[in-house]
Amino acid sequence: MIATSLQATEHTVTLRDGTSLFYRAWLPATPTDRALLLFHRGHEHSGRWQETVEALGLEDVAVFAWDARGHGRSPGERGAAPDLRVVVKDADEFARHVARHHDIPVENMVVLAHSVGGVIATAWVHDYAPPIRGLILATPAFRVKLYVPFAVPLLRLRERLLGPGFVKSYVKATMLTHDRAQAEAYRADPLIFPQISVRMLLDLHDTSTRLLADAGAITVPTMLLVAGSDWVVKASAQRRFLADISSPVKRIETLPGFHHAIFHEKDRHLVVDKVREFVRELFDRPPSATSLLAADKHGYTKAEYARLCRRGGLRYAPVRWLMKTIGRISGGVSLGWRSGFDSGVMLDYVYENRPQGFTPLGRMVDRSYLDSIGWRGIRVRRTNLEQLLQQAIEEIAAAGRPVRLLDIACGGGRYLLDTIHRLKHIPITAVLRDYKQENLDAAKRRADELGLTNVRFVQGDAFDRAALAAIEPRPTIAIVSGLYELFPENEPVLRSLHGLADALEPDCRLIYTNQPWHPQVEFIARTLTNREGRPWIMRRRNQTEMDELARTAGFDKLSQEIDPWGIFTVSLARRR
Repeated sequence: MIATSLQATEHTVTLRDGTSLFYRAWLPATPTDRALLLFHRGHEHSGRWQETVEALGLEDVAVFAWDARGHGRSPGERGAAPDLRVVVKDADEFARHVARHHDIPVENMVVLAHSVGGVIATAWVHDYAPPIRGLILATPAFRVKLYVPFAVPLLRLRERLLGPGFVKSYVKATMLTHDRAQAEAYRADPLIFPQISVRMLLDLHDTSTRLLADAGAITVPTMLLVAGSDWVVKASAQRRFLADISSPVKRIETLPGFHHAIFHEKDRHLVVDKVREFVRELFDRPPSATSLLAADKHGYTKAEYARLCRRGGLRYAPVRWLMKTIGRISGGVSLGWRSGFDSGVMLDYVYENRPQGFTPLGRMVDRSYLDSIGWRGIRVRRTNLEQLLQQAIEEIAAAGRPVRLLDIACGGGRYLLDTIHRLKHIPITAVLRDYKQENLDAAKRRADELGLTNVRFVQGDAFDRAALAAIEPRPTIAIVSGLYELFPENEPVLRSLHGLADALEPDCRLIYTNQPWHPQVEFIARTLTNREGRPWIMRRRNQTEMDELARTAGFDKLSQEIDPWGIFTVSLARRR
């Protein structure tokens, strides 16, 4: 076993909400542009990685390990966070901080994540599509062995009735490792705590369910380490995940007889050797060159789209009949049948979020319609859009550049117009374009309500590269929201993005949205119609694909937001 006497240095990273996370760094004597990021298991902290880092002996690789929010020396109630989405966003910010402050590109990072940390790291890779070298998942907690019958439904009921709370882990040190000295060190560690919030435990289950269902979106090289005698998590879920990912490089290593804490087991040198070998392999070859520009022609989401395009869905026939008949007493459902459930006027109706309908029963049905998970996600998307738009406006204004907005498919324009009104202390001009006059008329009415006189409304094609490139004066911030998700082909999307790149000057901003996941994609395809009166069939683009399209057109992503259910993303990018 290779061993070194590396000593950790201590650091903090200040996050977007002001929280300062603690992290340790093991830096080589000679500066390097390679990094290994470590995500600890639940209840633990970065200090538990010290022996592993020394044993790895990666003398030309910088190693970084955080204390996740609510763990170790990072702030927050022990075992808690607002939700798991916040922690996944923390992971993205942590990696960007390492890239920025330690001068190591994300493309040269490998991630090693243990147990709960494995779910956090996988969600980060799935939702944010960081272009990392590879992912090593050590006994990831995709399915926790809760042992109590109906534990998850009971926890949901408890949270609903009693509000936020905590559960104490049943896991004893001897269930984690056969090494008595390591078990005693675990029991004696003052930074290890036994509790986890109910919210986090439920989010862990729900996020893992989504990741297992959409594992095909993962394309990075991945190694899975499975403990042969794991009392804490289910190996079957781990194996199913690895089998379903789309990575061209995937490897599984089973450790017979090992308990869950494989980095603190008796024969942990075997684990270290496997990790070292895979890390070396990843760094010794060029980064993965897998391209998803042709994902609309073959691959994971194309296969799903083709299946949805085929006739079928008899089990949805009763729901379809109900929505076309009784469902029309709902204002939203009635509007959907008239204008299309994916139309701009429907989007504006969902944003308004005011139930309407024929009779009180109709309004009750409409309330249920507006509260469907997709529309809840849309409203979170609006909040995220406004947040990133305000950030972009303030950045451009602070740089002394004119703030000129361009929305190429504005729909009702509500989020953009409301943002302009809120930031009226900043000089802003805007051009709102849409192919449909009905949408422009709705946006014009909203601008008049807000008293905005600095906005122009233009009918135009969002996929006409030449027309976009010719827009004058040249915009400094462009927005394309909810448009590309409606079109399965990549060629028109890339043409549109090239048009925006032509329109924008270097270092200007682009805000774009994506829908990498939807739990009701088949329900929608079988029951609802689009703006053309046809079945509303969506081809999802995983975030890696969408970011590659933007990058190919000349944009580099700066940051991203996502809703709690992983349905809609909003990304902020700069024109290269």
